[in-house]
Amino acid sequence: MPQWVVIARDGRDAEALERRMTARPAHFARLPGMMERGELRVGGAMLGEDGGMVGSVALVEFPDRAALDAWLAEEPYMTGDVWRDVEIIPFRIAVPDTMTPRG
Repeated sequence: MPQWVVIARDGRDAEALERRMTARPAHFARLPGMMERGELRVGGAMLGEDGGMVGSVALVEFPDRAALDAWLAEEPYMTGDVWRDVEIIPFRIAVPDTMTPRG
């Protein structure tokens, strides 16, 4: 199934963190279902120099780009105007997260 890296940058205005924190409960409520369906492989917050959240990175897997776009259209960080700049890069996992380093 196709995979993508989603790099989503928050707004830089004074209200950006407040919007993120407001949308955060709805954002997190959707994650268990995405994990169960295999849509979300890994995700997390991007941090600025001060350690504060400035965006998100997610590795997602959907049947096609239309399904990815449908997820984004309903994502609380999108509908809540948190993510202002979203970059989507086609991706293919080469090293699964189940591999453990040896040494």
